[in-house]
Amino acid sequence: MNKIMIALLGSGLLLLAGCQSSSQVKPDVPQAAVKVESVPKAEAPKPQLTDEAKQALAQAEADVKAAQAKKALWTTAQDALKQARAAAEKYDSAAVVKHARTASEQAQLGIAQSQYPVTTTIK
Repeated sequence: MNKIMIALLGSGLLLLAGCQSSSQVKPDVPQAAVKVESVPKAEAPKPQLTDEAKQALAQAEADVKAAQAKKALWTTAQDALKQARAAAEKYDSAAVVKHARTASEQAQLGIAQSQYPVTTTIK
């Protein structure tokens, strides 16, 4: 019986010792705060559209507006202008020029089409 008591007491001590070592110990001395000086970073240059892209977009907007005033605006011109504006928001000059030229061309063709004579059918 004494051996059983000693075995239980020994296992209890081992159990408590195991619990003691698993807990995290906080340091008594606080760590010194590290002072980090903020150094202003060099600002990256903002992307911009080229002058050609700006001019093409302005021309496309004017052409689409003129076609709309004459009720000759094609939906392809309107869609191309939307794509040019979206490309301008992404600062993609090549895409702006491409879509703006398409919009201008389609708007001018719409205006030209509105000047064609009206055809009638003979009954």
